[in-house]
Amino acid sequence: MANISRQKRQKMLEFLNKLKQEHQDDDSLRALGEIETALNEKKYGLVWERHIEKVDEMLEHNIPVFCEEEDKKIVADENDGYNFLLEGDNLHSLKLLEKTHKGKIDVIYIDPPYNTGNKDFIYNDSFVDKKDGYSHSKWLSFMSERLEISRGLLSDEGVIFISIDDNEQAQLKLLCDEVLGSENFIASITRNTNSSKNQSLYISVSHEYCLVYSKNNVALSIKYSENKWEVDKNNIEEYKKRVSKLQKMGLSNDEITAELKELTNYPRFIDFTNYWYIDERGVYRKGDLGGVKNGNMTPMVNPLTNKEDPIPPGGFRYKTEKILELIKENRIHFHDDGSLPTIKRYLEENSKQRPKSIMSDDQRPDYKLLKDMGINFDNPKQMSFMTRILSIFDKNTKILDFFAGSGTTGHAVMQLNKEDGGNRKYILCTNNENKICEEVTYQRLKNIQDDLPHNLKYFKTDFISKYESDEDEETISEKMLEHIKELIELEHHIEIDNEKYITLDDEDELESIVENIKEDGKLFITSGIFLSRTHQRILDDKNVTVVDIPEYYYRSELKEVGEL
Repeated sequence: MANISRQKRQKMLEFLNKLKQEHQDDDSLRALGEIETALNEKKYGLVWERHIEKVDEMLEHNIPVFCEEEDKKIVADENDGYNFLLEGDNLHSLKLLEKTHKGKIDVIYIDPPYNTGNKDFIYNDSFVDKKDGYSHSKWLSFMSERLEISRGLLSDEGVIFISIDDNEQAQLKLLCDEVLGSENFIASITRNTNSSKNQSLYISVSHEYCLVYSKNNVALSIKYSENKWEVDKNNIEEYKKRVSKLQKMGLSNDEITAELKELTNYPRFIDFTNYWYIDERGVYRKGDLGGVKNGNMTPMVNPLTNKEDPIPPGGFRYKTEKILELIKENRIHFHDDGSLPTIKRYLEENSKQRPKSIMSDDQRPDYKLLKDMGINFDNPKQMSFMTRILSIFDKNTKILDFFAGSGTTGHAVMQLNKEDGGNRKYILCTNNENKICEEVTYQRLKNIQDDLPHNLKYFKTDFISKYESDEDEETISEKMLEHIKELIELEHHIEIDNEKYITLDDEDELESIVENIKEDGKLFITSGIFLSRTHQRILDDKNVTVVDIPEYYYRSELKEVGEL
Protein backbone atom coordinates (compact mmCIF):
# COMPACT_ATOMS: atom_id res chain seq x y z
CA MET A 1 0.00 0.00 0.00
CA ALA A 2 1.41 3.39 -1.00
CA ASN A 3 2.56 5.78 1.73
CA ILE A 4 0.90 9.00 0.57
CA SER A 5 2.55 11.11 3.27
CA ARG A 6 6.00 9.90 2.25
CA GLN A 7 5.26 10.68 -1.39
CA LYS A 8 4.21 14.23 -0.50
CA ARG A 9 7.32 14.72 1.62
CA GLN A 10 9.51 13.40 -1.17
CA LYS A 11 8.09 15.95 -3.60
CA MET A 12 8.71 18.76 -1.12
CA LEU A 13 12.27 17.56 -0.47
CA GLU A 14 12.97 17.45 -4.21
CA PHE A 15 11.71 21.03 -4.49
CA LEU A 16 13.95 22.03 -1.58
CA ASN A 17 16.97 20.60 -3.39
CA LYS A 18 16.15 22.84 -6.38
CA LEU A 19 15.89 25.85 -4.09
CA LYS A 20 19.29 25.00 -2.58
CA GLN A 21 20.82 25.13 -6.06
CA GLU A 22 19.25 28.53 -6.69
CA HIS A 23 20.00 30.05 -3.28
CA GLN A 24 23.55 29.49 -2.11
CA ASP A 25 23.85 32.24 0.52
CA ASP A 26 24.31 31.12 4.12
CA ASP A 27 20.98 32.43 5.47
CA SER A 28 18.98 30.67 2.75
CA LEU A 29 20.84 27.39 3.12
CA ARG A 30 20.41 27.50 6.88
CA ALA A 31 16.66 28.11 6.59
CA LEU A 32 16.22 25.43 3.93
CA GLY A 33 18.19 23.00 6.07
CA GLU A 34 15.83 23.58 9.00
CA ILE A 35 12.83 22.92 6.75
CA GLU A 36 14.47 19.73 5.50
CA THR A 37 15.09 18.56 9.06
CA ALA A 38 11.47 19.20 9.99
CA LEU A 39 10.23 17.23 6.98
CA ASN A 40 12.43 14.27 7.89
CA GLU A 41 11.38 14.14 11.53
CA LYS A 42 9.43 11.21 12.95
CA LYS A 43 5.88 11.23 11.63
CA TYR A 44 4.14 8.87 14.03
CA GLY A 45 3.50 9.95 17.57
CA LEU A 46 2.40 12.96 19.54
CA VAL A 47 2.97 16.38 17.99
CA TRP A 48 2.42 19.61 19.89
CA GLU A 49 3.58 23.22 20.04
CA ARG A 50 6.30 23.18 22.67
CA HIS A 51 6.16 25.95 25.29
CA ILE A 52 8.71 27.06 27.84
CA GLU A 53 7.79 27.78 31.47
CA LYS A 54 8.93 30.63 33.67
CA VAL A 55 10.36 28.03 36.05
CA ASP A 56 12.63 26.89 33.19
CA GLU A 57 13.72 30.46 32.56
CA MET A 58 14.54 30.83 36.24
CA LEU A 59 16.94 27.88 35.96
CA GLU A 60 18.83 29.69 33.19
CA HIS A 61 20.07 32.26 35.71
CA ASN A 62 19.80 30.46 39.04
CA ILE A 63 20.85 27.22 40.73
CA PRO A 64 18.15 25.56 42.87
CA VAL A 65 19.05 24.46 46.41
CA PHE A 66 17.16 23.08 49.39
CA CYS A 67 16.92 24.83 52.75
CA GLU A 68 15.51 23.02 55.77
CA GLU A 69 12.63 24.47 57.75
CA GLU A 70 13.92 23.32 61.14
CA ASP A 71 10.76 24.23 63.03
CA LYS A 72 8.75 21.79 60.92
CA LYS A 73 10.98 18.76 61.55
CA ILE A 74 9.19 15.84 63.19
CA VAL A 75 11.17 13.19 65.10
CA ALA A 76 9.17 10.16 66.20
CA ASP A 77 12.01 7.64 66.40
CA GLU A 78 15.67 8.71 66.46
CA ASN A 79 16.72 5.28 65.17
CA ASP A 80 14.52 5.43 62.08
CA GLY A 81 15.15 7.10 58.72
CA TYR A 82 13.45 10.25 57.46
CA ASN A 83 10.68 10.99 55.01
CA PHE A 84 10.72 14.29 53.14
CA LEU A 85 8.29 17.02 52.16
CA LEU A 86 9.77 19.34 49.53
CA GLU A 87 8.13 22.74 49.09
CA GLY A 88 8.55 24.53 45.79
CA ASP A 89 7.86 24.10 42.11
CA ASN A 90 8.15 20.39 41.45
CA LEU A 91 10.41 20.96 38.44
CA HIS A 92 13.03 22.53 40.71
CA SER A 93 12.64 19.71 43.24
CA LEU A 94 12.96 17.11 40.48
CA LYS A 95 16.15 18.77 39.23
CA LEU A 96 17.64 18.34 42.71
CA LEU A 97 16.31 14.79 43.07
CA GLU A 98 18.25 13.97 39.90
CA LYS A 99 21.37 14.54 41.99
CA THR A 100 20.29 12.43 44.97
CA HIS A 101 17.94 9.72 43.67
CA LYS A 102 18.88 8.92 40.10
CA GLY A 103 17.88 5.27 39.54
CA LYS A 104 16.83 4.89 43.20
CA ILE A 105 13.04 5.43 43.27
CA ASP A 106 10.95 2.25 43.27
CA VAL A 107 7.50 3.76 42.79
CA ILE A 108 6.35 7.14 41.51
CA TYR A 109 2.71 8.07 41.90
CA ILE A 110 1.43 11.37 40.55
CA ASP A 111 -1.97 12.99 40.25
CA PRO A 112 -1.21 15.91 37.90
CA PRO A 113 -3.65 18.66 36.87
CA TYR A 114 -6.31 17.14 34.61
CA ASN A 115 -6.45 20.28 32.44
CA THR A 116 -10.23 20.45 32.54
CA GLY A 117 -10.28 24.18 31.80
CA ASN A 118 -11.93 24.78 35.16
CA LYS A 119 -9.03 26.50 36.96
CA ASP A 120 -7.19 23.28 37.77
CA PHE A 121 -4.03 23.87 35.70
CA ILE A 122 -1.79 26.92 36.11
CA TYR A 123 0.84 27.59 33.47
CA ASN A 124 3.20 30.54 33.96
CA ASP A 125 1.11 31.95 36.80
CA SER A 126 -2.15 31.90 34.80
CA PHE A 127 -4.99 29.42 34.68
CA VAL A 128 -5.33 27.64 31.34
CA ASP A 129 -8.98 27.78 30.32
CA LYS A 130 -11.01 26.05 27.61
CA LYS A 131 -10.64 29.02 25.23
CA ASP A 132 -6.85 28.71 25.15
CA GLY A 133 -5.96 27.34 21.72
CA TYR A 134 -2.72 25.92 23.10
CA SER A 135 -4.14 24.32 26.25
CA HIS A 136 -3.11 20.79 25.27
CA SER A 137 0.32 21.93 24.08
CA LYS A 138 1.00 23.80 27.31
CA TRP A 139 -0.07 20.79 29.37
CA LEU A 140 2.07 18.42 27.30
CA SER A 141 5.10 20.70 27.54
CA PHE A 142 4.56 20.87 31.30
CA MET A 143 4.23 17.08 31.65
CA SER A 144 6.90 16.06 29.16
CA GLU A 145 9.78 17.71 31.00
CA ARG A 146 8.72 16.21 34.33
CA LEU A 147 8.23 12.72 32.92
CA GLU A 148 11.68 12.83 31.31
CA ILE A 149 13.21 13.43 34.73
CA SER A 150 10.93 10.83 36.32
CA ARG A 151 12.22 8.11 34.04
CA GLY A 152 15.79 8.77 35.18
CA LEU A 153 14.76 8.65 38.84
CA LEU A 154 13.14 5.21 38.59
CA SER A 155 15.15 2.12 39.49
CA ASP A 156 15.46 -0.62 36.87
CA GLU A 157 12.42 -2.35 38.39
CA GLY A 158 10.65 0.95 39.09
CA VAL A 159 7.03 1.71 38.21
CA ILE A 160 5.15 4.97 37.69
CA PHE A 161 1.40 5.44 38.26
CA ILE A 162 -0.29 8.50 36.73
CA SER A 163 -3.90 9.38 37.52
CA ILE A 164 -5.83 11.18 34.77
CA ASP A 165 -9.31 11.61 33.30
CA ASP A 166 -10.71 11.87 29.78
CA ASN A 167 -9.49 15.44 29.20
CA GLU A 168 -5.87 14.36 28.68
CA GLN A 169 -5.89 10.56 28.89
CA ALA A 170 -5.33 10.03 25.16
CA GLN A 171 -2.56 12.63 24.97
CA LEU A 172 -0.90 11.32 28.13
CA LYS A 173 -0.86 7.74 26.81
CA LEU A 174 0.96 8.83 23.65
CA LEU A 175 3.34 11.02 25.65
CA CYS A 176 4.19 8.16 28.02
CA ASP A 177 4.69 5.80 25.07
CA GLU A 178 7.23 8.27 23.73
CA VAL A 179 9.02 9.18 26.98
CA LEU A 180 8.79 5.91 28.89
CA GLY A 181 8.55 3.53 25.92
CA SER A 182 5.42 1.80 24.63
CA GLU A 183 7.10 -1.54 25.42
CA ASN A 184 7.07 -0.55 29.11
CA PHE A 185 3.31 0.05 29.26
CA ILE A 186 1.75 -2.20 31.91
CA ALA A 187 -1.91 -1.23 32.13
CA SER A 188 -4.53 1.46 32.24
CA ILE A 189 -6.43 1.03 35.50
CA THR A 190 -10.03 2.20 35.39
CA ARG A 191 -11.20 3.57 38.72
CA ASN A 192 -14.89 3.77 39.53
CA THR A 193 -15.15 7.07 41.40
CA ASN A 194 -18.69 6.27 42.64
CA SER A 195 -19.61 9.84 41.83
CA SER A 196 -21.15 11.36 38.73
CA LYS A 197 -19.71 14.21 36.71
CA ASN A 198 -22.54 15.98 34.96
CA GLN A 199 -20.47 18.17 32.63
CA SER A 200 -21.30 15.85 29.75
CA LEU A 201 -24.57 16.46 27.97
CA TYR A 202 -25.03 12.78 27.18
CA ILE A 203 -23.27 10.56 29.74
CA SER A 204 -22.57 11.10 33.42
CA VAL A 205 -18.91 10.11 33.80
CA SER A 206 -18.13 8.12 36.95
CA HIS A 207 -14.61 6.86 36.33
CA GLU A 208 -11.01 7.99 36.00
CA TYR A 209 -7.84 6.28 34.83
CA CYS A 210 -4.43 5.48 36.21
CA LEU A 211 -1.75 4.72 33.59
CA VAL A 212 0.97 2.34 34.73
CA TYR A 213 4.43 2.15 33.13
CA SER A 214 7.65 0.47 34.18
CA LYS A 215 11.18 1.78 33.77
CA ASN A 216 12.18 -1.56 32.26
CA ASN A 217 9.48 -4.14 31.70
CA VAL A 218 12.01 -6.96 31.35
CA ALA A 219 13.64 -6.17 34.71
CA LEU A 220 10.23 -5.79 36.35
CA SER A 221 8.98 -9.13 35.02
CA ILE A 222 12.09 -10.87 36.39
CA LYS A 223 11.59 -9.29 39.82
CA TYR A 224 7.95 -10.34 39.98
CA SER A 225 8.28 -13.70 38.24
CA GLU A 226 7.16 -15.48 41.42
CA ASN A 227 4.10 -13.22 41.73
CA LYS A 228 4.33 -10.99 44.79
CA TRP A 229 0.62 -10.29 45.16
CA GLU A 230 -0.05 -12.84 47.85
CA VAL A 231 -2.69 -12.73 50.54
CA ASP A 232 -1.59 -13.21 54.13
CA LYS A 233 -2.91 -16.49 55.62
CA ASN A 234 -3.92 -14.59 58.78
CA ASN A 235 -6.29 -12.46 56.75
CA ILE A 236 -7.89 -15.54 55.21
CA GLU A 237 -8.52 -16.85 58.72
CA GLU A 238 -10.04 -13.53 59.72
CA TYR A 239 -12.30 -13.61 56.66
CA LYS A 240 -13.30 -17.19 57.43
CA LYS A 241 -14.33 -16.26 60.98
CA ARG A 242 -16.38 -13.32 59.77
CA VAL A 243 -18.19 -15.40 57.13
CA SER A 244 -19.00 -18.09 59.69
CA LYS A 245 -20.38 -15.54 62.14
CA LEU A 246 -22.56 -13.86 59.54
CA GLN A 247 -23.89 -17.18 58.27
CA LYS A 248 -24.93 -18.15 61.80
CA MET A 249 -26.87 -14.88 61.94
CA GLY A 250 -28.91 -16.10 58.99
CA LEU A 251 -27.70 -13.48 56.48
CA SER A 252 -28.02 -14.13 52.76
CA ASN A 253 -24.95 -14.28 50.52
CA ASP A 254 -25.58 -10.75 49.23
CA GLU A 255 -25.98 -9.45 52.79
CA ILE A 256 -22.73 -11.17 53.78
CA THR A 257 -20.95 -9.46 50.89
CA ALA A 258 -22.26 -6.06 52.00
CA GLU A 259 -21.16 -6.69 55.60
CA LEU A 260 -17.67 -7.72 54.49
CA LYS A 261 -17.12 -4.81 52.12
CA GLU A 262 -14.45 -3.17 54.28
CA LEU A 263 -12.49 -6.43 54.47
CA THR A 264 -12.17 -6.61 50.70
CA ASN A 265 -9.76 -3.68 50.80
CA TYR A 266 -7.17 -5.70 52.68
CA PRO A 267 -5.27 -7.53 51.34
CA ARG A 268 -5.53 -4.84 48.68
CA PHE A 269 -5.61 -6.81 45.49
CA ILE A 270 -7.31 -10.00 46.59
CA ASP A 271 -10.79 -10.41 45.14
CA PHE A 272 -13.08 -11.86 47.82
CA THR A 273 -16.13 -11.69 45.56
CA ASN A 274 -18.29 -14.84 45.82
CA TYR A 275 -16.22 -16.40 48.61
CA TRP A 276 -19.44 -16.80 50.55
CA TYR A 277 -19.31 -20.47 51.47
CA ILE A 278 -17.54 -22.22 54.30
CA ASP A 279 -16.83 -25.79 55.37
CA GLU A 280 -14.32 -27.44 57.68
CA ARG A 281 -11.52 -26.77 55.18
CA GLY A 282 -12.13 -23.02 54.79
CA VAL A 283 -13.87 -20.32 52.75
CA TYR A 284 -14.63 -21.08 49.12
CA ARG A 285 -16.53 -19.94 46.06
CA LYS A 286 -18.28 -22.13 43.52
CA GLY A 287 -16.67 -22.87 40.16
CA ASP A 288 -18.06 -24.47 37.01
CA LEU A 289 -17.53 -28.17 36.49
CA GLY A 290 -18.53 -27.92 32.85
CA GLY A 291 -17.54 -25.53 30.12
CA VAL A 292 -15.87 -27.95 27.72
CA LYS A 293 -16.91 -29.61 24.50
CA ASN A 294 -17.35 -33.40 24.40
CA GLY A 295 -16.75 -33.71 28.14
CA ASN A 296 -17.58 -36.57 30.50
CA MET A 297 -21.32 -37.36 30.29
CA THR A 298 -21.48 -39.69 33.35
CA PRO A 299 -24.05 -38.26 35.81
CA MET A 300 -23.29 -37.65 39.52
CA VAL A 301 -25.48 -38.89 42.35
CA ASN A 302 -26.29 -35.99 44.66
CA PRO A 303 -25.89 -37.09 48.33
CA LEU A 304 -28.43 -34.45 49.41
CA THR A 305 -31.23 -35.71 47.18
CA ASN A 306 -29.99 -39.26 46.34
CA LYS A 307 -30.83 -38.44 42.72
CA GLU A 308 -28.69 -37.92 39.67
CA ASP A 309 -27.77 -34.27 39.15
CA PRO A 310 -28.05 -32.66 35.71
CA ILE A 311 -24.99 -32.78 33.45
CA PRO A 312 -23.53 -29.44 32.29
CA PRO A 313 -23.99 -28.64 28.59
CA GLY A 314 -21.10 -30.36 26.81
CA GLY A 315 -20.37 -32.57 29.81
CA PHE A 316 -18.07 -32.44 32.86
CA ARG A 317 -14.52 -31.21 32.43
CA TYR A 318 -13.14 -34.11 34.53
CA LYS A 319 -13.16 -37.84 33.92
CA THR A 320 -15.26 -40.13 36.14
CA GLU A 321 -12.26 -41.18 38.25
CA LYS A 322 -11.42 -37.55 39.02
CA ILE A 323 -15.07 -36.73 39.80
CA LEU A 324 -15.25 -39.60 42.31
CA GLU A 325 -12.01 -38.41 43.89
CA LEU A 326 -13.38 -34.87 44.26
CA ILE A 327 -16.59 -36.20 45.84
CA LYS A 328 -14.56 -38.28 48.30
CA GLU A 329 -12.49 -35.22 49.25
CA ASN A 330 -15.65 -33.11 49.71
CA ARG A 331 -14.58 -30.80 46.88
CA ILE A 332 -18.00 -30.77 45.17
CA HIS A 333 -20.73 -28.35 46.23
CA PHE A 334 -24.09 -30.05 45.75
CA HIS A 335 -27.44 -28.28 45.69
CA ASP A 336 -30.83 -29.53 46.86
CA ASP A 337 -32.82 -27.64 44.21
CA GLY A 338 -31.73 -29.54 41.11
CA SER A 339 -29.00 -27.03 40.17
CA LEU A 340 -25.80 -28.12 38.50
CA PRO A 341 -23.09 -29.36 40.91
CA THR A 342 -20.08 -27.05 41.25
CA ILE A 343 -16.49 -27.37 42.39
CA LYS A 344 -15.21 -25.69 45.55
CA ARG A 345 -12.49 -23.08 44.92
CA TYR A 346 -10.85 -22.34 48.26
CA LEU A 347 -9.50 -18.88 48.96
CA GLU A 348 -6.34 -20.22 50.61
CA GLU A 349 -5.54 -22.11 47.39
CA ASN A 350 -6.02 -18.96 45.35
CA SER A 351 -3.90 -16.67 47.51
CA LYS A 352 -1.87 -15.37 44.57
CA GLN A 353 -3.91 -13.06 42.41
CA ARG A 354 -2.88 -10.32 40.03
CA PRO A 355 -4.33 -6.85 40.44
CA LYS A 356 -7.35 -6.20 38.23
CA SER A 357 -7.43 -3.31 35.78
CA ILE A 358 -10.89 -2.23 36.97
CA MET A 359 -11.15 -1.07 40.56
CA SER A 360 -14.72 -0.70 41.64
CA ASP A 361 -14.42 -0.35 45.42
CA ASP A 362 -15.13 2.98 47.07
CA GLN A 363 -12.93 5.55 45.32
CA ARG A 364 -14.70 8.71 46.41
CA PRO A 365 -12.49 11.53 47.74
CA ASP A 366 -11.67 11.42 51.45
CA TYR A 367 -13.36 14.70 52.35
CA LYS A 368 -14.43 13.50 55.82
CA LEU A 369 -10.97 12.15 56.66
CA LEU A 370 -9.44 15.59 56.11
CA LYS A 371 -12.37 17.46 57.62
CA ASP A 372 -11.90 15.53 60.86
CA MET A 373 -8.31 16.87 60.86
CA GLY A 374 -9.58 20.43 60.41
CA ILE A 375 -8.29 20.54 56.80
CA ASN A 376 -10.32 21.77 53.83
CA PHE A 377 -9.14 20.45 50.47
CA ASP A 378 -10.94 19.79 47.18
CA ASN A 379 -10.77 16.28 45.73
CA PRO A 380 -8.24 14.52 47.97
CA LYS A 381 -7.17 11.16 46.60
CA GLN A 382 -8.80 8.14 48.20
CA MET A 383 -6.67 6.33 50.79
CA SER A 384 -8.00 2.91 49.78
CA PHE A 385 -6.78 3.43 46.22
CA MET A 386 -3.32 4.56 47.31
CA THR A 387 -2.81 1.77 49.84
CA ARG A 388 -4.04 -0.70 47.27
CA ILE A 389 -1.54 0.16 44.55
CA LEU A 390 1.38 0.70 46.94
CA SER A 391 0.80 -2.65 48.67
CA ILE A 392 1.91 -4.44 45.48
CA PHE A 393 5.52 -3.57 46.25
CA ASP A 394 7.83 -4.79 48.97
CA LYS A 395 8.18 -3.31 52.43
CA ASN A 396 11.35 -1.29 51.76
CA THR A 397 10.05 0.66 48.80
CA LYS A 398 11.06 4.29 48.16
CA ILE A 399 8.04 6.22 46.91
CA LEU A 400 7.92 9.64 45.22
CA ASP A 401 4.88 11.83 44.60
CA PHE A 402 5.69 15.20 43.01
CA PHE A 403 2.07 16.36 42.82
CA ALA A 404 1.51 15.69 46.50
CA GLY A 405 -1.70 17.68 47.00
CA SER A 406 -3.16 16.87 50.40
CA GLY A 407 -0.46 14.27 51.14
CA THR A 408 -2.52 11.10 50.62
CA THR A 409 0.54 9.23 49.33
CA GLY A 410 2.54 9.90 52.49
CA HIS A 411 -0.43 8.96 54.65
CA ALA A 412 -0.92 5.71 52.72
CA VAL A 413 2.77 4.80 52.99
CA MET A 414 2.70 5.09 56.76
CA GLN A 415 -0.61 3.22 57.01
CA LEU A 416 0.92 0.29 55.14
CA ASN A 417 4.01 0.36 57.36
CA LYS A 418 1.78 0.13 60.40
CA GLU A 419 -0.17 -2.80 58.96
CA ASP A 420 2.76 -4.96 57.90
CA GLY A 421 5.78 -3.59 59.79
CA GLY A 422 7.29 -2.20 56.60
CA ASN A 423 10.05 0.37 56.22
CA ARG A 424 8.77 2.25 53.17
CA LYS A 425 9.92 5.85 52.77
CA TYR A 426 8.18 8.69 50.96
CA ILE A 427 9.26 11.90 49.27
CA LEU A 428 6.49 14.39 48.55
CA CYS A 429 6.81 17.54 46.43
CA THR A 430 4.30 20.37 46.12
CA ASN A 431 4.26 24.11 45.69
CA ASN A 432 2.90 26.36 48.42
CA GLU A 433 0.21 28.12 46.41
CA ASN A 434 -2.52 29.23 48.80
CA LYS A 435 -0.25 27.75 51.51
CA ILE A 436 -1.18 24.21 50.47
CA CYS A 437 2.20 22.76 51.48
CA GLU A 438 2.21 24.35 54.92
CA GLU A 439 -1.46 24.21 55.83
CA VAL A 440 -2.66 21.08 54.04
CA THR A 441 0.11 18.63 53.13
CA TYR A 442 2.34 19.25 56.14
CA GLN A 443 -0.58 19.63 58.52
CA ARG A 444 -1.99 16.26 57.47
CA LEU A 445 1.35 14.50 57.95
CA LYS A 446 1.67 16.18 61.33
CA ASN A 447 -1.87 15.29 62.38
CA ILE A 448 -1.44 11.55 61.74
CA GLN A 449 1.60 11.30 64.01
CA ASP A 450 -0.34 9.96 67.01
CA ASP A 451 -1.61 7.00 65.00
CA LEU A 452 1.21 6.74 62.46
CA PRO A 453 4.38 8.17 64.06
CA HIS A 454 7.27 8.75 61.66
CA ASN A 455 10.19 11.08 61.04
CA LEU A 456 9.75 13.97 58.62
CA LYS A 457 11.95 16.74 57.28
CA TYR A 458 10.56 19.81 55.51
CA PHE A 459 12.78 21.31 52.80
CA LYS A 460 12.10 24.45 50.82
CA THR A 461 13.61 25.31 47.44
CA ASP A 462 15.73 28.44 47.18
CA PHE A 463 18.12 29.78 44.56
CA ILE A 464 21.72 30.87 44.13
CA SER A 465 22.44 33.26 41.27
CA LYS A 466 24.83 31.94 38.64
CA TYR A 467 26.39 35.38 38.44
CA GLU A 468 28.59 36.87 41.15
CA SER A 469 28.20 40.51 42.08
CA ASP A 470 30.76 42.89 43.52
CA GLU A 471 29.03 42.64 46.90
CA ASP A 472 29.48 38.85 47.09
CA GLU A 473 31.95 37.74 49.74
CA GLU A 474 31.58 34.06 48.81
CA THR A 475 32.16 32.22 45.57
CA ILE A 476 29.28 30.32 44.02
CA SER A 477 30.88 27.02 45.03
CA GLU A 478 31.12 28.20 48.64
CA LYS A 479 27.45 29.16 48.61
CA MET A 480 26.49 25.79 47.18
CA LEU A 481 28.55 23.90 49.75
CA GLU A 482 26.34 25.44 52.43
CA HIS A 483 23.47 23.34 51.04
CA ILE A 484 25.30 20.03 50.62
CA LYS A 485 23.95 18.87 54.00
CA GLU A 486 20.35 18.85 52.74
CA LEU A 487 21.27 16.79 49.68
CA ILE A 488 23.15 14.22 51.76
CA GLU A 489 20.22 13.92 54.16
CA LEU A 490 17.76 13.55 51.28
CA GLU A 491 19.83 10.95 49.45
CA HIS A 492 20.36 8.79 52.53
CA HIS A 493 17.04 9.57 54.31
CA ILE A 494 18.92 10.56 57.46
CA GLU A 495 19.75 13.61 59.56
CA ILE A 496 23.31 14.87 59.86
CA ASP A 497 23.32 14.85 63.67
CA ASN A 498 27.10 15.14 64.16
CA GLU A 499 27.00 12.02 66.30
CA LYS A 500 26.09 9.05 64.14
CA TYR A 501 25.97 10.83 60.78
CA ILE A 502 28.73 13.40 60.31
CA THR A 503 30.14 15.45 57.43
CA LEU A 504 33.87 16.18 57.40
CA ASP A 505 35.25 19.07 55.34
CA ASP A 506 38.11 20.16 57.64
CA GLU A 507 41.05 17.79 57.99
CA ASP A 508 41.89 19.27 61.39
CA GLU A 509 38.69 17.71 62.77
CA LEU A 510 39.45 14.24 61.42
CA GLU A 511 41.04 12.81 64.56
CA SER A 512 38.24 13.93 66.87
CA ILE A 513 35.44 12.80 64.56
CA VAL A 514 36.91 9.34 64.00
CA GLU A 515 37.22 8.83 67.75
CA ASN A 516 33.74 10.07 68.62
CA ILE A 517 31.46 8.93 65.78
CA LYS A 518 28.88 6.39 66.97
CA GLU A 519 28.71 2.77 65.85
CA ASP A 520 26.90 1.87 62.62
CA GLY A 521 27.13 5.48 61.51
CA LYS A 522 28.13 7.17 58.25
CA LEU A 523 30.99 9.59 57.75
CA PHE A 524 30.68 11.87 54.71
CA ILE A 525 34.05 13.23 53.57
CA THR A 526 34.79 15.96 51.03
CA SER A 527 37.40 15.34 48.33
CA GLY A 528 40.99 15.99 49.34
CA ILE A 529 40.73 14.45 52.82
CA PHE A 530 42.35 11.03 53.18
CA LEU A 531 42.04 8.51 55.99
CA SER A 532 45.08 6.77 57.42
CA ARG A 533 45.05 3.02 57.95
CA THR A 534 44.65 3.66 61.68
CA HIS A 535 41.60 5.86 61.10
CA GLN A 536 40.09 3.31 58.74
CA ARG A 537 40.64 0.49 61.22
CA ILE A 538 38.87 2.43 64.00
CA LEU A 539 35.95 3.15 61.72
CA ASP A 540 35.77 -0.50 60.59
CA ASP A 541 35.65 -1.62 64.22
CA LYS A 542 32.69 0.71 64.75
CA ASN A 543 31.05 -0.50 61.53
CA VAL A 544 31.05 3.07 60.22
CA THR A 545 30.54 3.55 56.48
CA VAL A 546 32.74 6.17 54.82
CA VAL A 547 31.02 8.02 51.98
CA ASP A 548 32.72 10.50 49.65
CA ILE A 549 30.57 13.62 49.31
CA PRO A 550 29.77 13.37 45.64
CA GLU A 551 31.05 16.09 43.35
CA TYR A 552 28.17 15.34 40.99
CA TYR A 553 25.81 17.25 43.27
CA TYR A 554 26.86 20.52 41.65
CA ARG A 555 29.51 19.50 39.10
CA SER A 556 27.57 20.71 36.03
CA GLU A 557 26.68 24.05 37.63
CA LEU A 558 30.24 24.73 38.77
CA LYS A 559 31.51 23.92 35.29
CA GLU A 560 28.97 26.31 33.83
CA VAL A 561 30.08 29.21 36.03
CA GLY A 562 33.76 28.40 35.52
CA GLU A 563 34.58 27.30 39.09
CA LEU A 564 35.47 23.71 38.19
